[in-house]
Amino acid sequence: MMLKQTAKKTFLGLRSSTAGRRFYHENVIDHFENPRNVGSFKRDDPDVGTGLVGSPACGDLMTLQIKVDESGHITDSRFKTFGCGAAIAASSVASEWIKGKTVSEVMTIKNAMLAEDAIKSAVQNYKEKKAIADAYVA
Repeated sequence: MMLKQTAKKTFLGLRSSTAGRRFYHENVIDHFENPRNVGSFKRDDPDVGTGLVGSPACGDLMTLQIKVDESGHITDSRFKTFGCGAAIAASSVASEWIKGKTVSEVMTIKNAMLAEDAIKSAVQNYKEKKAIADAYVA
């Protein structure tokens, strides 16, 4: 909690400055202050894929989880991100964007760096777990 409060003060400091208003759109600030889908699912659930990625350049770490139904659609997502305000906001936006899409559709995301890597890692993890679960059924 203390980490988020410190990050929030720094991030909000930019918000009140002229430079902050130029750099961060109000939607980014909203997703930082009110992140959606924070949390986690059980990792051993075969319908859940987990992606864990980090960015050594800036020290961000993101865990993204997806819950996938029988038709291959992402029905829910959760994330935990430790890093700057922009990384937290991007994680929140990405967790919303992927809901309702197929695992194939979300593999097309580009230029979101950390979120892109986490989504692709979560899809790969889901596919591996699904293949193992399907092998037990057969």
